[in-house]
Amino acid sequence: MTLTTASPEFAVYVHWPFCLSKCPYCDFNSHVRHGGYDEAHYVRAIQSEIAAAAQRAPGRIVSTIFFGGGTPSLMQPQTVGAILDSIGKHWTVAGNVEVSLEANPTSVEATRFRGYRAAGVNRVSLGVQALDDQSLKELGRLHSAREALDAIAVARSIFDRYSFDLIYARPRQTLAAWAAELKQAISEAAEHLSLYQLTIEPGTPFFGLHKAGKLIVPDDDLGRDLYDLTQSICADAGLPAYEVSNHARPGAECRHNLVYWRGHEYAGVGPGAHGRLNIDGRRYATETEKKPEAWLALVERQGHGLTVDEKLQPNEVADEFLLMGLRLAEGIDPERFTRLSGRTLDPDRVSFLRAGGAVETMDNGRLRVTQSGFPLLDAVVADLAA
Repeated sequence: MTLTTASPEFAVYVHWPFCLSKCPYCDFNSHVRHGGYDEAHYVRAIQSEIAAAAQRAPGRIVSTIFFGGGTPSLMQPQTVGAILDSIGKHWTVAGNVEVSLEANPTSVEATRFRGYRAAGVNRVSLGVQALDDQSLKELGRLHSAREALDAIAVARSIFDRYSFDLIYARPRQTLAAWAAELKQAISEAAEHLSLYQLTIEPGTPFFGLHKAGKLIVPDDDLGRDLYDLTQSICADAGLPAYEVSNHARPGAECRHNLVYWRGHEYAGVGPGAHGRLNIDGRRYATETEKKPEAWLALVERQGHGLTVDEKLQPNEVADEFLLMGLRLAEGIDPERFTRLSGRTLDPDRVSFLRAGGAVETMDNGRLRVTQSGFPLLDAVVADLAA
């Protein structure tokens, strides 16, 4: 890869759609292929999409790269290296580039960590999800709590930066049990944790079980108490929330995700990948075909797998800026909203939300959602965007 010390905000997201099994809560674009798949074939197609994206958005300097899924840790390290080499061939890569890879914390996948590091990955994000075996079984995970802790230790020994995910508000979870689990997680986490409340998504097995009364999750009041407890414990431990579900020591935030939340530019490649490209002064939303085999056929036919390539209207860009930016503890710059939309935020709506304690204006003029307002984030954004 050609490197430079400059680091503008341009990211590349690579989606690897395959999983060993489908978790019952997951509505991501992930696919199980028990008969296997031709990894080299998919890599060549991803390389074609990288070339096509670079032709549309030339001259960018890549500041972050993220391998998401699915399960990217099912890839061989040489596959990751080939994709990184292709990105470096078509764009310039910043000298301080952040290269993240999502990984399952199984012992088999942990053996590939050193190979990923040699290929150019410098940050891993582990899908731990829980630190007790019963919960892991209920969540459909294939690893044990011991395997997860061992994988975290391997990641710690190889990578300077690592993170892991946990899901809370699980069935039968109490405040005391979550507090103990979270404190254990913080003792294992160097700099970053992603902590998600369990949500019941339509189309998932959990949705059917929940609808039938066979899956009971904490009610709204307990869910709010679990959220507040999470914020308090993490803040006291020096990992405050910098985004609704993400906690980090200052300076250790995931730079790739900040590209999304700050409304910057990113290319998405691979089955089901989304992107946002700025071309000739307009912003384009891109999506690729979700089903891997159909995506592969599209790429071979036309050089890319795009099924959506939409020029966004100014109000759409501005609304997306609100939706993403207000997830951040740093909030948004109202003047940037005005530049994007051609209108100012309604001062009466801002005043109403401020009086209700949902938002606040910071000394630097930025508008942000308060800690108590975050659980109502969707309603706050809808109100401001109206």
